[in-house]
Amino acid sequence: MSKILTAAAVERIKPDPVRRLEIPDAGLPGVYLVVQPSGAKSWAVRYRAAGKPKKLTLGAFPAIDLKAARDLGRAALISIAAGADPAGEKAARRRLPPVDVSRDTVRASVERFVERYAKTNTRESSARETQRLLNVDVVPAWGDRPVQEITRRDVIELLDGIVDRGAPIAANRTLAAVRRMFGWLVERGVVISNPCDGVKAPSPEKSRDRVLADDELKLVWQASDALGQPFGPMIRVLLLTGQRLREVGEMSDREIDLTNRTWTIPKERSKNGAAHSVPLSDLTLEAISSVRRIRSERGYVFTTTGRTAASGYSKAKERLDAEMLRLARKAAVAVDKDPEAVSIPHWTLHDLRRTMASGMARLGINLPVIERILNHTSGSFGGIVGVYQRHSFADEKRGALEVWSRFVADLVVEDPQSNVVSLNTRAS
Repeated sequence: MSKILTAAAVERIKPDPVRRLEIPDAGLPGVYLVVQPSGAKSWAVRYRAAGKPKKLTLGAFPAIDLKAARDLGRAALISIAAGADPAGEKAARRRLPPVDVSRDTVRASVERFVERYAKTNTRESSARETQRLLNVDVVPAWGDRPVQEITRRDVIELLDGIVDRGAPIAANRTLAAVRRMFGWLVERGVVISNPCDGVKAPSPEKSRDRVLADDELKLVWQASDALGQPFGPMIRVLLLTGQRLREVGEMSDREIDLTNRTWTIPKERSKNGAAHSVPLSDLTLEAISSVRRIRSERGYVFTTTGRTAASGYSKAKERLDAEMLRLARKAAVAVDKDPEAVSIPHWTLHDLRRTMASGMARLGINLPVIERILNHTSGSFGGIVGVYQRHSFADEKRGALEVWSRFVADLVVEDPQSNVVSLNTRAS
């Protein structure tokens, strides 16, 4: 009967001068300590694939100690349970011709996949989104690495990073794009297996309908002051324009026409691939002009270094949430309510976009105008209507954004007579 190996036991085990020993580790069935007659020790996993016994060497002892061997063995057994054959894949890789590093980098493979597959087999908008997803996260992380080196662990770590920055749905979309690309590379014989096999989408997707209430919007505005530069003004621009987080975050001064009071998002940065003009109200211009500029070649409005657009949105959002809760509880104390009973339901920065759209509808602004402000290509402007409807809605968009800006201004102006707390409270 096998025993659970210990580090001390592994050190003490003596070789058999005649035959190789394979000692199972009951601490992780499937993992073996292999001891050669020479005394050399190594680790292996034994399993079956397609009905045949297989052996995967994990590495030599003591470079790989007991803990590391179990970690590697556990990862291998998980992949085997998902249908992989790591020993077979390892043998197949050894049979491959030398890798042409310049041709088989992830960067070059992304370009070929987009041109030869995405653009010819999917809708234009889908191909553009696939290209965007791969260029935003995959190429910066893996660009110069051969595709043959990318492992399941690489995929999982990439997705973890996207989730950690507060973009779980983007992580799901990135996984789908990477899975498709490597599936295509398998079909073409560039790689043996798809490193996405057995990797699950990191986040469950739910249809979101969160719209912030007026008292929450007021808190967002007030709390944004505490964020300082550049995130405080950026939050206000998100709220006032309803544009996408990345589009606002990467705004540059060259995109802003102060004479015509318009911000033009170039097609290269627009999600739907079309240049998009956003009229700017006085309140929006005030928020933009309040940002202290850091001189840079790109002219980013919201930046902390001058070299890149601001990042760290999730941490900024955490600070915003904390300040909103502090202000709400302070208001509760002012009207003799229990501050600990005050809470703010979870919301995301993207919810500001939905909140603006909902608020505009409540103010009587027509749906086609709202969709043009949001730069939607579906809904009222999809299909045949989209082909023939060429009206820019410039005046209507400006008027609607002015109405929304005045509504926000009226909402956030302090009323010394009012300390109403209408956020979620627990019964006392």
